Amino acid sequence: KAIAANPQAVADYRGGKETAIRFLVGQVMKETKGRANPGLVNQLLIEKLKL
Repeated sequence: KAIAANPQAVADYRGGKETAIRFLVGQVMKETKGRANPGLVNQLLIEKLKL
């Protein structure tokens, strides 16, 4: 959901802007009201975006 809702952040990350992943993690944390594990979210987002 965070990936689909933030195409610019995804493009920035894929373009080499590593800090864009932090924004996406923040969006997931906001969506889950802080219940998600940020380390795991970060890892999952990186794996998804490398495809």
